[in-house]
Amino acid sequence: MKLIDIKNLTFEYFRRDDEENVTELIRALDGVSLDVKQGEFIAVLGRNGSGKSTLAKHLNALLLPGEGQVFVDGMDTENEEVRLQIRRTAGMVFQNPDNQIVANLVEEDVAFGPENLGVSTSDIWNRVNHALSDTGMEEYRKQSPNHLSGGQKQRVAIAGVLAMEPKCIIFDEATAMLDPAGRRQMLAVAKELQEKKGITIILITHHMEEALTADRIFVMKDGTVQAQGKPSEIFIREDLLEECGLCLPAFCEYMNFLLGQELLTKQECQEINSSWQLERLIVDKYGQKQMGHYEMEEVADNTEASLRRHSTAQTLDERKRGIKGILLNHVSYTYNKGYADECNALKNVSLSIDKGEFIAIIGHTGSGKSTLMQHLNGLYLPMEGSVYFNGQDITDKDFSMKGLRQKVGMVFQYPEYQLFAETVEKDVCFGPENMDIPKVEAQKRAYEAIEAVGLPDTIYDYSPLQLSGGQKRRVAIAGILAMEPEYLILDEPTAGLDPETARDLLIMLKDLQKNRGMAIVIVSHDMEQVAEYADRVVVMDQGEKKMDGSPWEVFENRVELNSMGLEVPFGVKILYDLKNVGVGVNPHVCRRIDICGELLKLKDIQD
Repeated sequence: MKLIDIKNLTFEYFRRDDEENVTELIRALDGVSLDVKQGEFIAVLGRNGSGKSTLAKHLNALLLPGEGQVFVDGMDTENEEVRLQIRRTAGMVFQNPDNQIVANLVEEDVAFGPENLGVSTSDIWNRVNHALSDTGMEEYRKQSPNHLSGGQKQRVAIAGVLAMEPKCIIFDEATAMLDPAGRRQMLAVAKELQEKKGITIILITHHMEEALTADRIFVMKDGTVQAQGKPSEIFIREDLLEECGLCLPAFCEYMNFLLGQELLTKQECQEINSSWQLERLIVDKYGQKQMGHYEMEEVADNTEASLRRHSTAQTLDERKRGIKGILLNHVSYTYNKGYADECNALKNVSLSIDKGEFIAIIGHTGSGKSTLMQHLNGLYLPMEGSVYFNGQDITDKDFSMKGLRQKVGMVFQYPEYQLFAETVEKDVCFGPENMDIPKVEAQKRAYEAIEAVGLPDTIYDYSPLQLSGGQKRRVAIAGILAMEPEYLILDEPTAGLDPETARDLLIMLKDLQKNRGMAIVIVSHDMEQVAEYADRVVVMDQGEKKMDGSPWEVFENRVELNSMGLEVPFGVKILYDLKNVGVGVNPHVCRRIDICGELLKLKDIQD
């Protein structure tokens, strides 16, 4: 039975200038026809601006067709009388949780939906309990959503939709802000809802691994559906994926490499549909050839081994010698201190950041990453301990906070929050002009910054609020670059971006590090990106700094990382497993090109 039936759907909107004159007609959806059966799990893939979110908003009548028809459970979305019932049938979880959180307490927010559906009080609280349990948010039920991290807010938003028990749940990039364990948990919840309750799941995602769990995949480009089929049918079409700004799941890329090097056979690869299966196959095949027999063991937990430890004494000694940089010395910070919902966000954190470093800060949702970031340019001041910039305590009376923020630029999780001017040009000029830089020089800096982030000069007169998510992020970065900072701090810069846009953004940041000597500090939940681009990794857990070292030094502690809700990149995991069974590979590499170089050593065993 069809739950969703879309026939020749077309949707257009107008782009307007400051005076509300129409400047451009955008066709967001162009003749889309598709259907979804009750109980299916559908993944929708496509680059930013391909029409995915516009399509999603038609599924519960938030948008109405310009042409064509959309039927949800047999109801036409054009019929105003049934729209409330349509929205009961198809629940939506948005990318930005702030767009759908309304109450003062977590449990009240989750109860809001079923209460408005007229559910009895006892049943409401049963639903709330189950939804909070399914999303791992029980311990936060009495907290204000405003005091939660972005990832925790997203779990609350998901719980609110789960509590309404709709026939269909649409996840519009709902896992973008979650840590790896959180994403796995949300997918497991979605899969369980599908399998046990027959709920239809529509998952819009840029994480290719998430799409592997789907029954079918729709691939979108320029407002059209370019292809649809099972994951196995879609992920063999590398040309299609590249054309649509997508990529293969990481394990598929390694599988193709091993197949191309004849280290695996075509028949072996045809039987693989998960990273775990490929991992076992490689280790079984080459471990047995190397040793005859073996028992696969977990990699030892070497948390203390060779990790960089910036002690307080070392930090203070560096400061006395006048070493430039950002230094945190035993910093602690507590939200709502003395109240019932008191939260120790940072506990005794010491950290040094020097110019020219590329640092990734990782940790589970709510581990203190964003709070730490906002201490780096004085948005938060420590309740205990000290923060130094170039040897001076930032709380000193004669310290220039304005000067600090010119040198340490911050791009937040949601870049649209820091875009406000009428045009891109004015937005990027705002920072330099407020530094009392002459207008002509400010414009020159703005043009150079916009060029540096890879945006065309035709975008100068656009409103920043009309841009795609990836473009907004670049404009926000350009606004910081125009102030010529020495440190660039980015909180989840690639969340919600398609693989191609995320890769281009990270390459741009790497170029800024290499060519300008700028320190880049990013918060990320994507371990593959961390392995590929970071030179140093800081691990946060429960407000504490647990590890600080090179990517390989951190990733060799995979047991402890797993206990923190994190994961090790697939290629790194394979090398450690092979090393663990006696295969002569070097596990102390993290970038894909280096990992592939180590995997070529399997040819010696094969021969």
